[in-house]
Amino acid sequence: MNAPTATAHLLPEIALRPVPQALLDALATRFGAQCSTAQAVREQHGRDEGSLQAPPPSAVVFAQSTRDVQDAVRLASEHSVPVIAYGAGSSLEGHLLAVQGGISIDVSRMNQVLSIDADDLTVTVQPGITRKQLNEAVKDTGLFFPIDPGADASIGGMAATRASGTNAVRYGTMRENVLALEVVLASGEAIRTGTRAKKSAAGYDLTRLMVGSEGTLGILTEVTVRLYPLPEAVSAAICSFPNIEAAVRTTIQTIQLGVPIARCELIDANSVRMVNAHSKLGLREEPLLLMEFHGSPASVREQAETVQEIASEFGGNAFEWASTPEERTRLWAARHNAYFAAVQSRPGCMAISTDTCVPISRLADCLLDSVQEADASGIPYFLVGHVGDGNFHFGYLIDPESPTERSQAEQLNHQLVARALQLGGTCTGEHGVGIHKMGFLLDEAGAGAVGVMRAIKQALDPKNILNPGKIFSL
Repeated sequence: MNAPTATAHLLPEIALRPVPQALLDALATRFGAQCSTAQAVREQHGRDEGSLQAPPPSAVVFAQSTRDVQDAVRLASEHSVPVIAYGAGSSLEGHLLAVQGGISIDVSRMNQVLSIDADDLTVTVQPGITRKQLNEAVKDTGLFFPIDPGADASIGGMAATRASGTNAVRYGTMRENVLALEVVLASGEAIRTGTRAKKSAAGYDLTRLMVGSEGTLGILTEVTVRLYPLPEAVSAAICSFPNIEAAVRTTIQTIQLGVPIARCELIDANSVRMVNAHSKLGLREEPLLLMEFHGSPASVREQAETVQEIASEFGGNAFEWASTPEERTRLWAARHNAYFAAVQSRPGCMAISTDTCVPISRLADCLLDSVQEADASGIPYFLVGHVGDGNFHFGYLIDPESPTERSQAEQLNHQLVARALQLGGTCTGEHGVGIHKMGFLLDEAGAGAVGVMRAIKQALDPKNILNPGKIFSL
């Protein structure tokens, strides 16, 4: 394995590039109050929800249009200064860190819906709109955008990190749901990729190239995504199990039988205890599956009955239904708050969060061995997973002042990722590579493939100004 486990790798490599006063003056002249060098503003834009840290950017530009983004990038390019796009700041792997210095371009004010094409089931938006804002904007059409990574992330950030989340087992990820983009390149030129058509065989697929590029190839300024009809009926259910293996085996059989379940989330007993305390719930403190079914009333009932039969074969019990929107919202809010519940369970702790994804047939092998290792370490942890598509997350709760605990947590992360790769999986199902998993990408893709990625990066960004120091080193 190429991914180092020594303590030195736990922090990003800082190699600051100079930001000349001439650039700061030019930004102030062009953007006025839209440009800030205030310490508090810079610090806010120099961190994400992950555990890594770096010095903040030298300035923040609040873009309000594609032209704003173009002008900021052109000025930065003239001085060979890095630029880092910023949306909601909810990423987890150090994507936003200014490890080589530079300026942050905040697109959160670019949050408009540009066009809703309900007949074609598409919508075009600016990158700063969040997924909740988008769904609020389209709700009167009877359509919705299903990608739900938990955080109220921006659509641009979700596309840049190829996000997915709880609904991916049925609706796919951002990779399948982004149809077209407007992208500002390192030169400041804006290009368009893709169309609203459902398919195309015209040229290289530049849309897919940009989706998941984590801001290293361009800054997204418009995004066209698929919408879906709101299901006629929705029902959620929870089912407790005597152990994690029983819950995982239930999930595997459900998927292999072709049940079109919309959501299937695993929450381990540790996480259930934390969620109960945080959200004032009374869930059985055992491993549980939180599931959701979409369709007609008859199909929802049939899906749920099938899953209930499967669960009973593996010792599932206390199958409880949540058919009203209020009950479903309460359960899913608890799931989405699992991270915050976990952090509160150990005051003053830091969460080292990681994710992997494996083929569904290997899920039990990967998950159970990883649980055994985490239990043996003695480090408090939580486990949640979009297990319907083989994706799961560990969060190790460490004392930030303890190098020993951090090293232990990173070693667990290393072992987990190595196991996933050996089983035909990936080092990250949805967090992205960022800084934290750069070594693992080399293990997964191989030197040849990473070399191709470097060549693309150097061709599109010869000065290496677009979010440098992420995904792979140059």
